[in-house]
Amino acid sequence: GVEVGPQPQGVLRADILDKMRKIVKHGLDFVQLFNEGKEFPPCTIEVFKITEKVDYPRNKDDEVIAIIHPKLQDQDWQPLNNGDPLFLTLDGGVIAYKEDCTVYPTFINEAAYYEKKQAFVKTVKLKLSAKHIGSSVS
Repeated sequence: GVEVGPQPQGVLRADILDKMRKIVKHGLDFVQLFNEGKEFPPCTIEVFKITEKVDYPRNKDDEVIAIIHPKLQDQDWQPLNNGDPLFLTLDGGVIAYKEDCTVYPTFINEAAYYEKKQAFVKTVKLKLSAKHIGSSVS
């Protein structure tokens, strides 16, 4: 499966649909070339691994007491460093990110995850390497 977003439920966005079409086409092209016996050289790719789901700050009654900070909104896949703002409390205070390692948040303030108590997820950037790929079919 392929999931391309962010895109709110019930909304069709031409730019997101175009990205989805391109990735599906590339996948089908790869399968065709592989099935025809093409050899692919070794490669390295950057990926993001989810490390933690982060909830909105809540009080003892489980009520949300802060929202996504404006500087974090719409910054999916961008580096988040120690001291960067995460949340804006309802009384105007700022809750900052307080960890030494850089993370790359995504699914930031997505409506579909609100009821799951997920403000965003933290990811780390990794590099994966693949040896050459080839079909044994001639």
